[in-house]
Amino acid sequence: MTVAYKHEPFTDFTVEVDKLAFEAGLKKVESYLGQEYPLIIGGERITTDDKIISINPANKAEVIGRVSKANRDLAEKAMQVADATFQTWRKSKPEMRADILFRAAAIVRRRKHEFSAILVKEAGKPWKEADADTAEAIDFMEYYGRQMLKLKDGMPVESRAIEYNRFSYIPLGVGVIISPWNFPFAIMAGMTTAAVVSGNTVLLKPASTTPVIAAKFIEVLEEAGLPAGVVNYIPGSGAEVGDYLVDHPRTRFISFTGSKEVGIRINERAAKVNPGQIWLKRVIAEMGGKDTIVVDREADLELAAQSIVASAFGFSGQKCSACSRAVIVGDVYDQVLARAVELTKSLPVGSPEEQGTYTGPVIDQSAFNKIMEYVEIGKQEGRLMAGGEGDDAKGYFIQPTIFADVAEDARLMQEEIFGPVVAFCKARNFDHAIDIANNTEYGLTGAVITNNRAHIEKAREDFHVGNLYFNRGCTGAIVGYQPFGGFNMSGTDSKAGGPDYLLLHMQAKTTSETL
Repeated sequence: MTVAYKHEPFTDFTVEVDKLAFEAGLKKVESYLGQEYPLIIGGERITTDDKIISINPANKAEVIGRVSKANRDLAEKAMQVADATFQTWRKSKPEMRADILFRAAAIVRRRKHEFSAILVKEAGKPWKEADADTAEAIDFMEYYGRQMLKLKDGMPVESRAIEYNRFSYIPLGVGVIISPWNFPFAIMAGMTTAAVVSGNTVLLKPASTTPVIAAKFIEVLEEAGLPAGVVNYIPGSGAEVGDYLVDHPRTRFISFTGSKEVGIRINERAAKVNPGQIWLKRVIAEMGGKDTIVVDREADLELAAQSIVASAFGFSGQKCSACSRAVIVGDVYDQVLARAVELTKSLPVGSPEEQGTYTGPVIDQSAFNKIMEYVEIGKQEGRLMAGGEGDDAKGYFIQPTIFADVAEDARLMQEEIFGPVVAFCKARNFDHAIDIANNTEYGLTGAVITNNRAHIEKAREDFHVGNLYFNRGCTGAIVGYQPFGGFNMSGTDSKAGGPDYLLLHMQAKTTSETL
């Protein structure tokens, strides 16, 4: 019998002992900055001349680590190792696989602040965002371990007196895991361990901006007893290594989190049957979002303003779930806008290493340039109410930015910016607000702030997103509580952290014995 699990609690940094523990985590990480990290293929450490240099986005001069970079030959070697290892790993007991996840979760829990400190340094996450990322990684391991224990005996089917039937789940094979930089621990760990606990072997290609946290996680899996070759760590370029593995005839599935453009490309490439391939590849894709918070005239307006600001500017808006559109019914538009501007102007922006920082840097130069281009577009499409400035002298800092009076079909309302920019749009009434909310190619998250029950029920039916929240922000799904994934161009609605997710990494097998 499994024990019920409640999600990993967030750290309260107003408690002095927790604050000091986090500072100790930062010091620990500073003690090993700039280290070299090899590839890990079948347990073998392989160092290459070509390196990915991971830098601190808040301080470009600081090198977090130098990570060996895989090429096509090493990707092929990793595929052969993973393919061979699958033949034994697929027959391992599900209980043992789950136990490895539980042990890994316990190791991370003991080193929680160290892992969060890596996220502060490598991803530019403020303390609270880093803490939540690490807590989510722990939750994914705990949840998927328990889910595997529920699925290990399959599902009941009927038998007759003359036969005995079974319906069981078996793993797929080798999975290519392409994980993102914005939740470089939680999503990377969740995607990897879901595949592994289901009995698959993995080629892990983490985002090139955040490879060190992934290298540290592989060390945890090794300590937890994961056999060599089950997870192979092969950071490298998407064009060289990513495409090669997506196209590979021995790749059975691809699990991807990232942009719409890359997700579409992976889906197209995976659909092609290459010579020697004897299956249709499965694609699990979590792509972009253009997420809306709708506020009606019967809302708690303070809650509305706070929800918009927190959802738009947490981790500098670098979440596929971030609020980048606030659609407000005309009667209360001016009040909500004024309060949101007031709250935004009071947000502490700066180094994520300082406990009080709310908004840190964006991830890199290319993100900085893209977001600042959207700020210029916003100045043409709306009224700049807050922010609008950027400074990339030391790190990649952009002030939280609000544009008002933006038309529903404007670029700022349609295109994913992935930065601290939110557009305010006025709706005639609630029906119009829902129409605007749905007027996008995405369908990931959304929120409605209202005390009108009829409006809640209408939104429940008509607001077309995978994760819809009432009277709260549109970010912050908790594993096992709000399974996460979206519609339309937001991906395959894979619902990470939900009861169906492991099934995406397995296939069902019926056996029938005549008695």
